[in-house]
Amino acid sequence: YGGNAMVDEKLKSSFARDIVLMKSVGMNPIVVHGGGPQIGKTLEKIGKQSEFVGGMRVTDSETMDVVEMVLGGLVNKEIVNLIHQHGGHSIGLTGKDGSLISATKLKHVDHLTSEIIDLGHVGEVDKIDTSVIELLLKGDFIPVIAPIGVGKDGFSYNINADLVAGSIAEALNAEKLILLTNTSGLLDADDNLLTGLDAKKVDQLIDDGTIHGGMLPKIGCALSAVKNGVKSTHIIDGRVSHAVLLEVFTDSGVGTLITCNE
Repeated sequence: YGGNAMVDEKLKSSFARDIVLMKSVGMNPIVVHGGGPQIGKTLEKIGKQSEFVGGMRVTDSETMDVVEMVLGGLVNKEIVNLIHQHGGHSIGLTGKDGSLISATKLKHVDHLTSEIIDLGHVGEVDKIDTSVIELLLKGDFIPVIAPIGVGKDGFSYNINADLVAGSIAEALNAEKLILLTNTSGLLDADDNLLTGLDAKKVDQLIDDGTIHGGMLPKIGCALSAVKNGVKSTHIIDGRVSHAVLLEVFTDSGVGTLITCNE
């Protein structure tokens, strides 16, 4: 959950309503959220410049403090509150709670120079402990998770929300992984929406360059999920009101459906 759906008031409300409705019909939604724009605004307020390398925020100790405050506090609790306003029951947590997300420091290699770039407290998922999620689901709560993990070194790490969502979906053998974007989904060279793809076709689209740039990490996450037990991944347009419900409950959907079929 991220992008436009997190900053537009109407979209925020419709997303929360969708999640509550899914819960009410017997599904068990789990929300994993980002918060890049909110982090950027808060850093700006304290006079700290945001720096990005390869689309990832360079996160020194001071920035990590802000990330924890914004994701684990401001953004997380706003989503929890919206779910409550629409009649749901939700508990917000970060990956540090219940040792949910064990992280390792991300080693980012510059493709041009092969130099390892230190991004600070940027991490990747090492292990997911689903105990706390399962406890919340049994209690009929909707878990809302901020993608902050903790390393064996005791440090906090900021992790890409899509990667965390994918890792949690794999660990739980989830039916669906739904990734919200600021695009219509996966597009071909003529900007037509691609849907009903299997893992083999997605690999071909990566090889021929149809899928490139900023969509690659999201697709990598989607592919990993369906190859590791998740039945389907949906990359959907978060700018559409009630996008989650439209994707799950209508034949046409509002994005790209990927399955394994191997």
